Amino acid sequence: MPQRVGLIIPSSNRMVEQEMLGFYPDGVVAHVNRLRMTGPNRKPLHDLLPDVERACAELLDAKCEVIAFHCTANSMAEGSEGEASLLDALRRSGAPKVATTSTAVMNALETLNAKSIALITPYSQQATEEETHFFDEAGVAISYAKGCDRGGSDAYCATPPAFWSAEVAALPHKNFDALFLSCANIACIGLVDEMEKSLERPVITSNQVVIWETLRLLGWQGALKPPGRIFRTN
Repeated sequence: MPQRVGLIIPSSNRMVEQEMLGFYPDGVVAHVNRLRMTGPNRKPLHDLLPDVERACAELLDAKCEVIAFHCTANSMAEGSEGEASLLDALRRSGAPKVATTSTAVMNALETLNAKSIALITPYSQQATEEETHFFDEAGVAISYAKGCDRGGSDAYCATPPAFWSAEVAALPHKNFDALFLSCANIACIGLVDEMEKSLERPVITSNQVVIWETLRLLGWQGALKPPGRIFRTN
């Protein structure tokens, strides 16, 4: 019997299936549930939690062993308290093992021993500042941060991978331990190995680290498909 992972994502996201699901190893099946939570459907996290609980319960009906709330901006917007409230909502629904995108990012940075990061996002300046505040609160130094202000979900998923390659190539320095390309709705996971080679540093993306975190929570010991140093670090 396969092991099963449940992902709760924004309804506007069009990248998770094509960016993530094919990288799960044989023997692991990922199931996706959507919530209206971004753009015009954005709401305070407290108001979103009942929807999160319902979405989680539906994924548990599919026998998912790990449930991840997978939206970078929403999981970081209200700092560690917001992250904790999302994890609590998943647990209230009965999920045995839980994560958020921000949980996955922080666990990956700890595993990589990365104390400082360069942050690149497709978000507005405000949303990017919310992420930098999350990292500041968590004790991760921000060596460089840029919000590319791509204009919303439609533009995020329409942005070609070459755009992100160019942003990384234009980094003004390498005074950081790891690069984080933030957002589950951008096409960039296929660039990770190339970027790590050019930067000589680990590169993580939202979709990549959620694969890593959910497999870690499953206790997966088999072969791995995804790119990145994080999958080769114990």
